[in-house]
Amino acid sequence: MKIASFSGGGRASFGLVANDRIIDLAPRAGASTLREAIAAGSIMGAAEAAQDATKGQPLTTIKLLPPIPNPDKIICIGLNYRAHAAEAGLKLPEHPSLFLRLNNTLTPHGASLVRPRLSSDFDYEGELAIVIGKAGRHIAKSAALDYVFGYTCFNDGSLRDFQFKHSLTVGKNFPSTGGIGPWIATADTIPDPAKLTLTTRVNGIQVQHKCIDDMIFDVPGIIAYVSSWTELVPGDVIATGTPEGVGLARKLPLWLKPGDIVEVEIPEIGVLRNPVEAE
Repeated sequence: MKIASFSGGGRASFGLVANDRIIDLAPRAGASTLREAIAAGSIMGAAEAAQDATKGQPLTTIKLLPPIPNPDKIICIGLNYRAHAAEAGLKLPEHPSLFLRLNNTLTPHGASLVRPRLSSDFDYEGELAIVIGKAGRHIAKSAALDYVFGYTCFNDGSLRDFQFKHSLTVGKNFPSTGGIGPWIATADTIPDPAKLTLTTRVNGIQVQHKCIDDMIFDVPGIIAYVSSWTELVPGDVIATGTPEGVGLARKLPLWLKPGDIVEVEIPEIGVLRNPVEAE
């Protein structure tokens, strides 16, 4: 199933995406946000009950929001693909390299990524993101997939000059520089995330294409590691890193500019599409 958060008719809600329509699940799930419904364990039952419903509205009549509009944590993994480490000329890390993003840095499918006025070195990073489904601490790798609610597409937009001349935190946390969505594909539809393939396109031209199995630290390993130092709770988002092909690593750097269209596609999930505009 595909589950999205959206706004329409003057209110925000969440629903089941099917056949280019969305069915509001909030009344059935007894929750006002998707994060609350996941935490309550009511979302899957509500979605199953709604699948035969004839009601719903066209996706064209609503505005998609970030799949989890109010996550407790947005955790990102850096340097997590072997080929990306090679293009950067770096050794493979012994442990996952982590950083955090602020919620105001993320923008949903269809909304604009904003290139800040302070920098033109705006890079893309297509990624698979995990959405946590239940709370856990010190989660065993063998049990880690049981804690996944689903997966979504992520674009870890980065201001490279600030990343390297100032700090990683600054380079990754300008407002509206990262994309997420368009929705969540629930974990039951993706039993093995390592079999997924990710593609990033800029203005229709493929710039990244990689199977997720090139990860240095796989999805279960990431969940086990992160839960070793912090408690994971429903709705937490973990972005799992980007493959090779980023703009920085090209002979002539490929920076995003106003008017560009960036797409991150994982076929089992969908296509995250964002235009770029100037601040």
